[in-house]
Amino acid sequence: MRERQGPRVTDKRGVLFVPYKETLGLLGVKEAFDVCERVYRMHAEGSVVLASPPSFKLDVAEDFHNHWHVKGVFLKDIPATGVRLYNYYDDGVRNTVGGLDCARYIVLSDPRTGEPLAIVDEHWSYVLRSAASAVLACKWVGPAKPRVLGLVGIGSMGAAALRCLTHLYKFDEIRCTSRRPETRRAFAAKWSEAVGTPVVTRESVEEVVRGADVIVGGTTSGDIVSREPWVKPGATFISLARRELDPAGWSKMDKVVIDSWEFNMLQKDFRNTVQTGLFSREQLHAEIQELVVGRKNGRERADERILIHTTGLVSQDVALAHFLYEAARAKGLGMWLPAAHIDAR
Repeated sequence: MRERQGPRVTDKRGVLFVPYKETLGLLGVKEAFDVCERVYRMHAEGSVVLASPPSFKLDVAEDFHNHWHVKGVFLKDIPATGVRLYNYYDDGVRNTVGGLDCARYIVLSDPRTGEPLAIVDEHWSYVLRSAASAVLACKWVGPAKPRVLGLVGIGSMGAAALRCLTHLYKFDEIRCTSRRPETRRAFAAKWSEAVGTPVVTRESVEEVVRGADVIVGGTTSGDIVSREPWVKPGATFISLARRELDPAGWSKMDKVVIDSWEFNMLQKDFRNTVQTGLFSREQLHAEIQELVVGRKNGRERADERILIHTTGLVSQDVALAHFLYEAARAKGLGMWLPAAHIDAR
């Protein structure tokens, strides 16, 4: 069903839509790690072309609390080009960023022809990418043999981080906390059985963080969640959003690594941290791409306290969407939508 004319590649069936349920079976932790690491290498090699501006936002005011984000990228090494668009609700109380009730799609086209290839639901790949792209850095800056994992926030991000970290490590104890006792009890029961390690609940964030070897901050809160003095020597703190670790404590960590200075500077909380003098580019140890290709050292002492902070790279989102598109097509999954350039023939 494929047609090649020189560099041109089209599919006579049209545009492939890959729905959420099918992405669950096509993408696992190992694949997410592999794709994220490959894309970090692409960044290090300079083969990623970002949209200009890199991010477009539409924030609807008044009573709607509705937010659109649109990002695009060209990945020369695949090659793949795509636009990521998502829409969510946030009124300061309810936030649907990690939920299935927000709009999340990536549109892929053939970079050689501009012809449409696929529309991929990215609810699953977004959650797994968010965790995998940050946890991946533990290969270079994580503790050698962590015993205790602390999860601050147990929504979709916390669960994905747990999947990724238990792929790398075998923990003796996993602690968790959340706003509601019943939620964390249910999470503990489910994941104790799933990973074969006791998952215990704690009343406070401080109880989860103190004494943990690896901590994940993955809440939807816009407030400061964890404090630097709670982080013990030798621990790695993974911040998946906003102000999971008090910005006032960043400069006191032995190393801080992030996914991208450019993309983090687009985020209000990170930008404020820099503009108020709490943190600077000179205090940054490395971007993760630099660890991956060996330009910067990883953990150098067992007692180093290291912060991993990520905001997310659209390059990894589009690469994962392309992976899902190829996997779905190879397995005969997805739904074919009519394409104008094919229907008109």
